[in-house]
Amino acid sequence: MTPLHHIGNFIRALVVPIPLWCVRALFLGTLIAVFIWVLRLPRENTTPENATHWYQNLKIWACLALAIQIVIYSIF
Repeated sequence: MTPLHHIGNFIRALVVPIPLWCVRALFLGTLIAVFIWVLRLPRENTTPENATHWYQNLKIWACLALAIQIVIYSIF
């Protein structure tokens, strides 16, 4: 066995005892934190200068994509 096998076995032994519900909660928590961060971005940073329509605000589409991901990962 190479030294990489020993390192891999060591890392595997560290992460195997972590329950999957905990990993799922951390993953969903990360998505929710990014969702909140996107919501708090100023409109000037997410909209082009000459925007005339509401759908040109990128914050709307980023929040929609994040919300869909949160729903999918919380269900499955």
